[in-house]
Amino acid sequence: MNLVLFGPPGAGKGTQSKILTEKRGLPQLSTGDMLRAAIEAGTPLGLSVKATMAKGELVSDETVVRIIGERYDQPDCKNGAVFDGFPRTIPQAEALDRMLAERGRKIDLVLELKVDDAVLLSRVEARIKAGGVLRSDDTPETLAHRLGVYYRNTAPLIDFYRGQGKLKTVDGMAPVEAVTGQIAAVLDGIPA
Repeated sequence: MNLVLFGPPGAGKGTQSKILTEKRGLPQLSTGDMLRAAIEAGTPLGLSVKATMAKGELVSDETVVRIIGERYDQPDCKNGAVFDGFPRTIPQAEALDRMLAERGRKIDLVLELKVDDAVLLSRVEARIKAGGVLRSDDTPETLAHRLGVYYRNTAPLIDFYRGQGKLKTVDGMAPVEAVTGQIAAVLDGIPA
């Protein structure tokens, strides 16, 4: 099964992707994680996208589609994957569809984690106050900018996937365990 987790920054896509990997064996393909790892390693790709990501902007479609395709071709993706943070635009969704079609595959389901913006801002502020592990782009100002980018570029995917009959929505404001339960109920209701 190929599954897209969709929602604004901070909605819990990464958390739920990790749970799906653990419970369902679907590898998490997180473009954000892949790009941050490239930056940390100082690779040519990382150096080329560092400034773009620090501003909360989107990395070019060509770059993202290339790294997703390379990762998807790994053996652990033979039964599908969870796409976390990708696609973020309709052109990326179309490119993902083409990439999967070239491999005889498709997106089976898109799960939207619906969350209130004020809750997202309070989550970032709570992480900062707790002194937990923060990403370089984990600030209220960057999140506000990223939300603007999300609503401009990514939110149109709701109608794109709804039109394909692939979109299901869960309450991303519920506790993590409840969101996990909602996702499990949706997945268990899909015929094999």
